[in-house]
Amino acid sequence: MGRSRGGLTTKIHALVDALGLPIGLKLTEGQAHDGRSAADMLDGLGEG
Repeated sequence: MGRSRGGLTTKIHALVDALGLPIGLKLTEGQAHDGRSAADMLDGLGEG
C-alpha cells in the first residue's frame, strides 16, 4: 500500500482478453504511475 493525501491506497491493474476475462493482475501503490504498470503488463503479451 502507498500513501496519498487520502491515506493508504492501492491500485489494481487488470489485463483482460476480448471477452473481458482476466489474463493478469498487478497491485501497485496508489501514488505509482499507471503507465509503468501498463507497459510491464503489455510487454508480457505475445503476438496476436
